[in-house]
Amino acid sequence: MQKRALKRRGTEERNPRSRELDRLSTLALVRVINHEDATVPLAVRRELPAIARAVDAIARALSGGGRLIYVGAGTSGRLATLDAAECPPTFGVSPKLVQAVIAGGRSALTDSVEGTEDDAKQGALDVESKHITRADVVVGLAASGATPYVLGALKLARRRGAVTIGITANPHSSIARWAKILIAPETGPEVVAGSTRMKAGTAQKLVLNLLSTAAMIRLGRVYNNWMVDVALSNQKLRRRGLRILQEASGATPAQASRALAQADNRLRVALVMLKMKIDAHEARRRLQLAHNNLRQALGE
Repeated sequence: MQKRALKRRGTEERNPRSRELDRLSTLALVRVINHEDATVPLAVRRELPAIARAVDAIARALSGGGRLIYVGAGTSGRLATLDAAECPPTFGVSPKLVQAVIAGGRSALTDSVEGTEDDAKQGALDVESKHITRADVVVGLAASGATPYVLGALKLARRRGAVTIGITANPHSSIARWAKILIAPETGPEVVAGSTRMKAGTAQKLVLNLLSTAAMIRLGRVYNNWMVDVALSNQKLRRRGLRILQEASGATPAQASRALAQADNRLRVALVMLKMKIDAHEARRRLQLAHNNLRQALGE
């Protein structure tokens, strides 16, 4: 029984296209890896309908006061933590809005704590500590689709009424039982058999990019294709903010710099000021009346 279950996981099989890998020249070796990597976006593309459903579920939850909670172990957990950490500076949201739970805790971000992924009870406890409610969305990431820690977390989240989303490279796996929405790009056997940090991990990163970015766009955290809520926390980002402001408003560098200073470095406020030709106080009032919807505040 165990052998049949393992055989069904494409991520664990040997890849016939990478046999004798260690005997190849370096150029031939990297060509094989690159060729396999090129198949990943196509696998993700086939999952776009499911990804779109997940994005809408996340956007509804976040707009209703809920949170997005990622759960993973090993590579999956590290990728999830990275995506959660990048949402506040990119989209100007609270760190509490998008969070990540990784098996083994913070130490697992830099050190291997792989044994913890076998503990389904701990996965449930770690998610329970987030006080999950039906307002939240919990996304479980497991390349195999069978990681006990992630399954325990999803099972608990489902009992609490949260929307559950599963991301895996093996569609016919246990995670499908606990995920309301299943996202399963079939990336197939890895170049190095079983090393799911490679194609399966790349697929997870692409899916996470889609989920968080598209959800933030649905929430109005992007105007046109500009990051209007980017945190201007260093010189590079301040230059980026000024460039965005000039491009979006048609203002001169001096006008953009002055508006940004008057808006306390809030790009959204400065943009309303410049486009509507009003002061910072009126721009903030318009945004408040529009519930921070930039296009509505601009009369668009």
